Amino acid sequence: MSKPRLFSTLQCLRHENPLGLPRSGAPPQLPRMQRGLPQRRRLKEVRKTIAVSSAKGGVGKSTIAVNLALAFARQGHRTGILDTDIFGPSIPTLLNLSGEPRLSEKNQLLPLSNYGVKSMSMGYLVGEDAPVVWRGLMVMKALQQLLWEVEWGGLDVLVMDLPPGTGDTQLTITQQVVLDGAIVVSTPQDIALKDAVKGVEMMRKVNVPLLGMIQNMSKFTCPNCDHSTHIFGSEGVTQACLKHNVSFLGDIPLHASICDDADRGKPTVVAEPGSARAKAFIDVAETVAKKIGLEDVS
Repeated sequence: MSKPRLFSTLQCLRHENPLGLPRSGAPPQLPRMQRGLPQRRRLKEVRKTIAVSSAKGGVGKSTIAVNLALAFARQGHRTGILDTDIFGPSIPTLLNLSGEPRLSEKNQLLPLSNYGVKSMSMGYLVGEDAPVVWRGLMVMKALQQLLWEVEWGGLDVLVMDLPPGTGDTQLTITQQVVLDGAIVVSTPQDIALKDAVKGVEMMRKVNVPLLGMIQNMSKFTCPNCDHSTHIFGSEGVTQACLKHNVSFLGDIPLHASICDDADRGKPTVVAEPGSARAKAFIDVAETVAKKIGLEDVS
């Protein structure tokens, strides 16, 4: 026969609420430090920081991120781009940069620059063909160094190129860094939009201002006959924006030159600044600049 219980979970405890649990049933509104979360802080010497996310790989997020950074630089802003994808960094290729960063007198990493944009990436710290075969703790340590041990030398705006997904890297950045806004990139097709919407909801859950969504590869225009075709659909992102109350930032066309420019390390905003394709990036950058008050910091 089992012994009788010596206490009851229904018994009223005769002490103050030690865990701060609300009597109303609402979640406790405790300061971040008391909830075990790090305090958000701004990156040193950076006035505005935006994150470019997709939550889905292969939608052209990095190409858009680097062209936006170049467009900001063309507007006269001191601009940098931080590649936070530890396993698959793209920025070195997109900016045609290589080599190991030097250290400053304060033992901080010094960014590499091209086309008037400063950049930092894991791709500068490992060989071009070397895989990063690391477990989570090593990845997080590398991310911390990229976030807090880079000497940017004064920037008006830093564009963060986030890796695909909604995991550890995204959570670490959104919980530790003050972000002035986030952009979510998607193609019009449903299979990409399903993940893009998850990215939108993640930013809302972590209280990061959502600047809007960009529709990439929206329309293909034949270079021979000028006939336009919506290969991946025409209004997927615009409809998602309406459904989820998100601003639509613009369309980026599907064009072979955008891919070729990226592969040779001279993105479209630099390679073809007067083209309609470059104008699409520049228009989005101007919209984002207004949303984050970038015009007021230069």
